[in-house]
Amino acid sequence: MRLPKRRQSSCLVLLAVFQAVTAQIHYSVPEELQEGSFVGDISQDLGLDMKQLLPGGVRIITEGRTQYFALNFQNGHLYINERLDREEICGRLLTCILKLEILIQEQLKVYTVEIEIEDINDNAPAFKSAQLQIKISEMTEGGTRFRLEDAQDPDLGMNSVQNYKLSANKHFSLDVQTGLDSAIYAEIVLETSLDREEQNVHDLILTAIDGGDPPKSGTTQIHIIVLDANDNAPIFSQPVYKVTIAENVPTGYTVVTVKATDLDEGINREITYSFRKISDTASRNFHINSETGEIILVGKLDYEESTLYEVEIQAIDGGGLFNISKAVIFVSDVNDNAPEIAVRSLANSVPEDSQAGTAIALINVHDDDSGENGKVICSIPSNIPFQLTKANANYYTMVIARPLDREQVAAYNITITASDQGMPPLSSTTLILLQVLDKNDNAPYFMQPEYTFYLVENNQRGDSIFSLKTEDPDWGENSKTTYSIIESQMFASSLSSYLSINSETGVGYALRTFDYEEFREIKFHVRAQDGGSPPLSSNVSVTLFILDQNDNAPQILYPSPPTDGSTGIELAPRSSEPGYLVTKVVAVDADSGQNAWLSYQLIKATEPGLFTLGLHTGEIRTARFFLEKDALKQSLVVLVKDNGQPPMSASVTVTVVLADNIPDMLTDLSSVPVSEDPQSDLTFYLVTAVAFVSCLFLAFLLVLLALKLRRWKNSQLSDNASLNFSGAPVSQFVGIDGVRAFLQSYCHEVSLTSGSRKSQILFPIGSCTNTLTPQQASDKPGPVLLIGDSNTVTEEAATHQVTGNDPWLFHLPATMQEVAGEGKGAVLRSGQLHTI
Repeated sequence: MRLPKRRQSSCLVLLAVFQAVTAQIHYSVPEELQEGSFVGDISQDLGLDMKQLLPGGVRIITEGRTQYFALNFQNGHLYINERLDREEICGRLLTCILKLEILIQEQLKVYTVEIEIEDINDNAPAFKSAQLQIKISEMTEGGTRFRLEDAQDPDLGMNSVQNYKLSANKHFSLDVQTGLDSAIYAEIVLETSLDREEQNVHDLILTAIDGGDPPKSGTTQIHIIVLDANDNAPIFSQPVYKVTIAENVPTGYTVVTVKATDLDEGINREITYSFRKISDTASRNFHINSETGEIILVGKLDYEESTLYEVEIQAIDGGGLFNISKAVIFVSDVNDNAPEIAVRSLANSVPEDSQAGTAIALINVHDDDSGENGKVICSIPSNIPFQLTKANANYYTMVIARPLDREQVAAYNITITASDQGMPPLSSTTLILLQVLDKNDNAPYFMQPEYTFYLVENNQRGDSIFSLKTEDPDWGENSKTTYSIIESQMFASSLSSYLSINSETGVGYALRTFDYEEFREIKFHVRAQDGGSPPLSSNVSVTLFILDQNDNAPQILYPSPPTDGSTGIELAPRSSEPGYLVTKVVAVDADSGQNAWLSYQLIKATEPGLFTLGLHTGEIRTARFFLEKDALKQSLVVLVKDNGQPPMSASVTVTVVLADNIPDMLTDLSSVPVSEDPQSDLTFYLVTAVAFVSCLFLAFLLVLLALKLRRWKNSQLSDNASLNFSGAPVSQFVGIDGVRAFLQSYCHEVSLTSGSRKSQILFPIGSCTNTLTPQQASDKPGPVLLIGDSNTVTEEAATHQVTGNDPWLFHLPATMQEVAGEGKGAVLRSGQLHTI
């Protein structure tokens, strides 16, 4: 029965609250308190901050399915969550202690709380049977004692049975005694002999009283039957039967056989066996054969539930006499329980830069077996960067043993194994999945130390011209790479106006059309940067070569194409031998490589076979001796073609006049039949103008020469000085195209002085035409030696523009022949003029 509420409040006394060095707290509370009753102030006793008491910050771990206690997270108080029945929880144990563990998640620390359940007098003594039957022979002498059935009281100590009382009668008295095990039992004592004929049945009331306040009691009726004389009671072979059996023996196993004998005969020696005193747990597990005395196992033993069973056995004969013996059954432990693993706290992920010693998980191991069978060793694989450290008897802490690297192992499946020391050992495992969080500890890296790409010129704007790829072993944003071009110093303008790169894909694009002739390579750097914090980057050198495309046709430098459509004139002496170099076609190509390899072809000639053209040199040479029948004017069409695909070309027309000197050329040209061309009038006027200008020029030279001769008075050349181009009809001169080209190619400026023994012809650079660049002309005019009478040689100054070192042959006018001596003409070779 329950205590009154006014008495319950007095029981809510905290008997002992302490925090030991082992982080244990001890509370004591009486049983049968109402739900919600205060047990202890956990926050104060553990020194916890109220912030740590938030749900999820503190956990209560209890053994068993029933949660008897709970924690109020608002005030830190521990209170009763389920009804506490000491007898149900601990049975007959003298000390009833419930253990629970307080887990502080943030600190990964466990505090053990012991709560002792104090007994109250909530159970009255009770007899197993409502009526006890005793048979006593009328021959029984006074003073004979008869052991009575004990009353059962689940309470302990003073709250258990403390005394027995017997109803008043004249034949029996009650003797209450205390046994060796401190148990109180009662014996009925026959005070006076019985007379069956006077009274064959006696009914008495036996009352059992406990020591509670107030005391509680229970009664049973004693029914005494007076029998005829039976002077021998059964005698057991052993006062106590002790036996040890393993907890895993099967049902139906005979635990022990008790044996009693009776010296009487007949019905008085027939013995019946029964349990006199047995607990509820033992009654569920054991049964006694009333005839044979065999105690048989009918239930399943569990060492972890009970290690000892003690029962009283009664042997009664047919005459009602009985004797009592005791059977003590010890249960031995068998390794039948595998260790249990409970992960109390676990960090599901850990940064890869965590320091060694960082706690990852708190693991509890438990084995219900005892002794060596209950000793548990917990382990994890040795090839992982973690280790277990023992926190206390049942707890292990998993910590980081060495540095982690997510790029090598991104996640760990950690198998925790718990093995006991039994024979054979039992073990259990559990699996922990631990993710390693990435840190930005790897910069993006390119596959090659440097890259080379090729692009054909004349590309389209926006064309993809290169692609770069990097690898970053990091994860997520730490591996997300962006690309950018670092400005180069090789361009006057920004490199961003030439190239762009897709920041996500690393594909480069051309922002303009490239020209090989403008620049042939672009060197720059590309940076790859990840998205970490702080970001990491790496650079790579990229060289973009511009490949040539045949987009430039050959350009002919000599002979220079006239602006008015006329053709150049070259002289070839009629006495030239085969192989004589007439002229040379000079051309260049702005392309490179095979696109600039030029070849020369003679595609049209007035006299096929008269001239040859060097395939790669462009030199026009005579192929044979000139014949009288050969035309004076030879037109050669030269095609200059490069080696590109497709090839490009340019052409020029070269006019070669077969004459030994200029006057002869004019004379020979006069014999050329007049063309019926409608433009012949225009040609006539043009030739007339040219002849008139030439005459004026020669007249000026003669006057100048006469003045010099008069000044020196040493020469008689002035009397014979004359220059005449007679005999060449103007109407029969070369066409306007030839005359204009000839005038552009040859411009003579002759300056003669008397009294000088030396003659010199000057060739000023760029004085007349642009057939050669200044670099192609001689830096200084070479001296010209005129062969003749030394007394008649005068100093001359003349300018003439030529191309290259090729020999040029021409005849001097008559006046110049007299100056030069007997020579009829002169030839210019390697910068020197020689008369012939």
